[in-house]
Amino acid sequence: MMNQTNADLLQGLNLYLIGMMGVGKTAVGQAVAQQLTYRFFDTDELITRVQGQAITEIFAKAGEDYFRELETKVLQELSAYARSVIATGGGIILQNQNWSFLQQGLVVWLDADLDLIMERLAEDQSRPLLQTENPRQTLADLLDQRRDRYAQADLQIRVEPKQSPNAVASKIIEQIPSVIKE
Repeated sequence: MMNQTNADLLQGLNLYLIGMMGVGKTAVGQAVAQQLTYRFFDTDELITRVQGQAITEIFAKAGEDYFRELETKVLQELSAYARSVIATGGGIILQNQNWSFLQQGLVVWLDADLDLIMERLAEDQSRPLLQTENPRQTLADLLDQRRDRYAQADLQIRVEPKQSPNAVASKIIEQIPSVIKE
């Protein structure tokens, strides 16, 4: 019953999951949506569906700037909804304009150690920003560039190794009353 109370506390407010690639925004987002009986959206998935191309293809053919424009359009459209959990791309926080949409809801930063992120992304070839000589250094640099932006979230949730998406989701839901007062 506690989850329903926290869902009521949200009063239909969207939850936006931000954080680095590989932290589990999609899996955790699906679990949060299920626990709150909210809809779930993934901005990257919607972009690939609308474009009919993988993100790596979009980056290769049209560039990162074009991808970021698509990301903003999708976020803008999703922000009009209510009762949704939205997993965002890791770089969505780079555009100031996106914060105007994010801040219409509750922003949750899923934060994980670099080692855990690297472990999760080791076999993943679908990350265009990691197609470099030294993916670990690239990831560390990206995290350094983005950390201050991520820190603007309403909630920071630490993702630990071996923690299930459901456990992380429960942690998020438990924290809702700490940022939204009745």
